[in-house]
Amino acid sequence: MDKIFLDTNIVVYANDKRATYKQNKALELITGLMKTKNGTILTQVLQKYTFIALKKLHQDYPIILHQLKLLESFGVIRQSPEMIRRTVEIMHSYKIGFWDFCIISNAEHA
Repeated sequence: MDKIFLDTNIVVYANDKRATYKQNKALELITGLMKTKNGTILTQVLQKYTFIALKKLHQDYPIILHQLKLLESFGVIRQSPEMIRRTVEIMHSYKIGFWDFCIISNAEHA
């Protein structure tokens, strides 16, 4: 079975109490992926989640640290220089934003 690549939005929704429908769906997805060990996540997603958790969700540090520890159970993809070059190649072909293509090139690698 192919790995499922988690985007920042899913992780943020799982932690956003203001949108209970999205939160429940995101938690269901993440929990299922943890059980099946079928999830993959990028270090960039962990960084973006942390920033949003601090600035927009106003989560406490212990909660953020706990969530990051849980997310480490997924296959974690660390960006390499080759992956960044691939991002530029894809970006040049499709003319979409750099950060979106970082995630796409890393998902492709995964």
